[in-house]
Amino acid sequence: MTHDRPLSSVPAWLWLLLAVALALQVAWQTRVPGRTLEAEDLPPAPTAAALRLATLGEPEAGARLAMLYLQSFDLRGGNDTPYQRLDYARLIGWLRALLELDPRGQYPLFAAARIYAEVPDSARSRRVLEFVHEAFLDDPDRRWPWLAHAALLAKHRLGDLPLARRYAAAVQRHARSPAVPLWARQMEVFILEDMGELEAASIMLGGLLETGAIHDPGELRFLRERLAELEQRARTAK
Repeated sequence: MTHDRPLSSVPAWLWLLLAVALALQVAWQTRVPGRTLEAEDLPPAPTAAALRLATLGEPEAGARLAMLYLQSFDLRGGNDTPYQRLDYARLIGWLRALLELDPRGQYPLFAAARIYAEVPDSARSRRVLEFVHEAFLDDPDRRWPWLAHAALLAKHRLGDLPLARRYAAAVQRHARSPAVPLWARQMEVFILEDMGELEAASIMLGGLLETGAIHDPGELRFLRERLAELEQRARTAK
């Protein structure tokens, strides 16, 4: 009596993983010595429909594998500025297709905000931050951490306070889940303060308190003290 399972019982995602592993092994064995995937080699992004077909009904596993493939471009130990030479139009096309393939997946946005946006190239960084903002609007309650990080990058790395305020305002306005922490909801207040817009910051913070959305006594006390401080500073500045 045999306990062997028929091949038809093997999950499709396992076949996909085997196929990818085999392809990588063949590429490794036949590659030119020292050859790595260069930034310039990144091909145009496939459509989400094409990716969905290739994943054999396992979009989550397929999206993760495709992200590993995407990150293999220009990731070299001797490269002081990884990803800086990537074609960001193609890169964003890939990230967008992967999000469409697996809308609940967080890794494409993590990579966008924490890897591709942090290159020392302002134009590339801004392009990918705009992609993060666009993607955030499709699912604010799940994707707010990446736009909050985008606001911090705009403020501290790009030195662009109006852009940082725009992203912070989007988090405050659209992310309505109780799971969104207080620091994320009040980022716009702090940025307005940095911009010298003390009166606007006071009005916004007062509005946040009046919504009744803050219930923790410690948070309420902190925000009221901060509001009083802002109002005093605004009066002094006049």
